[in-house]
Amino acid sequence: MTANTPLQETDSRLASLIHTHLEPPGRWAGPGLRDLWRYRELLFFLAWRDVKVRYKQTLLGAAWAVLQPFLTMVVFSIFFGQLAELPSDDLPYPLFTYAGLLPWQLFAYALTESSNSLVNNQRLIAKVYFPRLVVPISAALPGLVDFAISFLVLLGMMLFYGTPLTARILFLPFLILLTLVSALALGLWLAALNVQYRDVRYIIPFIVQLGFFLTPIAYSASLVPASLQPLYALNPMVGVVTGFRWALLGSEAPAGMLILVSTVVALLLLAGGLLFFRHMEDTFADLL
Repeated sequence: MTANTPLQETDSRLASLIHTHLEPPGRWAGPGLRDLWRYRELLFFLAWRDVKVRYKQTLLGAAWAVLQPFLTMVVFSIFFGQLAELPSDDLPYPLFTYAGLLPWQLFAYALTESSNSLVNNQRLIAKVYFPRLVVPISAALPGLVDFAISFLVLLGMMLFYGTPLTARILFLPFLILLTLVSALALGLWLAALNVQYRDVRYIIPFIVQLGFFLTPIAYSASLVPASLQPLYALNPMVGVVTGFRWALLGSEAPAGMLILVSTVVALLLLAGGLLFFRHMEDTFADLL
């Protein structure tokens, strides 16, 4: 038996390559999380790029992350806390409001940026292949930087009002994750639709504004009748905001059903968003 020559080995390799079939994923393929993990370095690179661009050539830099919720808290404290005298679960109203604005700011940023991410990165998408899911996720992550800066202000306010931290703060990572999941769940739907229908971007600010008033930020969730609480919790941020106040400020514990409904709704929206995004992914480069 004679050994194969280098030429014969090359021919056999070429023959095996000829019989290799490469097929695109099906129209309703899975979310492609394995590919997302393979491109995790690109995900963090794009997120870090957005962070640098966000604070580059700005007058106040990271202070913008604090000014927006802080000034909103001041206005709410004057009009809703002092004039309207809305209940605040026996907490100082400025602290009550700021603790609600903190997760909402993260949600609003992540939702807006992820919804517009594909259109904003159309040149990159049209030139090179990578899992398109990287784009909306990386666009949502820089909001964590603003959140961290604003959180330091909240800790200072808690110290000023004499509100101690307790072991319930251990639930905070779950609530932060639920905030990002809620934003990304809706952002994936809007990002895919925004590629095909460019007027979707005009709907996004309206959705954010409407969600702001449907979330117990300036008022307590206890004002909603108990019979409507399960329906109210269909807004995932209801469970997040009430959970934040319970974990940080020691307010009355939110009903377990409230957190459960908000979590289930967020996960269902995310699952549907991943499938819909994957279904539309093959058309992005052609439509952008």
